[in-house]
Amino acid sequence: MGNVTSNVAAKFAFFPPDPPTYEVNKAEDGRVVFSGLTADKNAEVHLLETKGGNKIVATFWKHPFARFTLLYSHGNAADLGQMHELFIELRAHLRVNIMSYDYSGYGASTGKPSEVNTYYDIEAVYNCLKREYNIKQEDLILYGQSVGSGPTLHLGSRLKKLRGLVLHSAILSGIRVLYPVKMTFWFDIFKVRCNLCVWLYHLFCCSQLFLKLRVKELIVYLFLQNIDKIRHVSCPVLVIHGTNDDIVDLSHGKRLWELSKDKYDPLWVKGGGHCNLETYPEYIKHLRKFINAMEKLALTKPTNKQQLTPNSSMTEAKHNKCLRFGKISLVK
Repeated sequence: MGNVTSNVAAKFAFFPPDPPTYEVNKAEDGRVVFSGLTADKNAEVHLLETKGGNKIVATFWKHPFARFTLLYSHGNAADLGQMHELFIELRAHLRVNIMSYDYSGYGASTGKPSEVNTYYDIEAVYNCLKREYNIKQEDLILYGQSVGSGPTLHLGSRLKKLRGLVLHSAILSGIRVLYPVKMTFWFDIFKVRCNLCVWLYHLFCCSQLFLKLRVKELIVYLFLQNIDKIRHVSCPVLVIHGTNDDIVDLSHGKRLWELSKDKYDPLWVKGGGHCNLETYPEYIKHLRKFINAMEKLALTKPTNKQQLTPNSSMTEAKHNKCLRFGKISLVK
């Protein structure tokens, strides 16, 4: 039952650009060539195979003096072809390497987007960083924008010596985007575990809330369960959220920050919406401050490389167009 609901939910929760905004091809020397990405951009392209059997596209943007690498999980309704300008700006201002990727079914990545596939995707990218670039956990900062907060928190909850984590317009859970509920339902995806029994399921299905939901909202509302995973993140967490976000209410960001074990000063962008935070000067200024703080932390608290924990394997028109949920506020 859980797999069925997750598969149906994925059809309403993920919105890859159609058609994709770029193509990849193999050059004569075996290199992967990304359309529109010239050599002077100092970026390398990878085609990675995931545990689910899909091949996903990833790009590594190198900075010659980088101290850290940012593993960036982008928002919904976007693919890597729309992200070039943002990555160039972040790389220059923050002096970091940037590794980003397209989820299965996005851009030139094969397969279909789903909860499990996003987990496989980010794990494949992390393994590439270790294998190809010798990136250690203590030199890695995870960055999740909107929908990207799902795979980001999945990986972040399993890497115990990670340097830092950024949540940009992130989500508590899909149902909490639509309605001010405080429960965690067993059919939600992107959750750590499922503790609710069949009785609670029947209680929900018989409630007035269920009767008032439209079918599409019911499906979408199965999406994204981050509220448990944030409790398992051990590194400093920076939360960035707009005060006028009409897609994911500010209360999502505030609650995620409250649940973080190692809180960093949050950035509540006054007047900021869901898809325009990068245009505010305080955005890059606060990110730079966070990176500087992580550099100082690295000097005072050196750590050793650590692999994924035993539980890490799964058993189960602009770059910042992230979600297409309706406007609903969340009551704390």
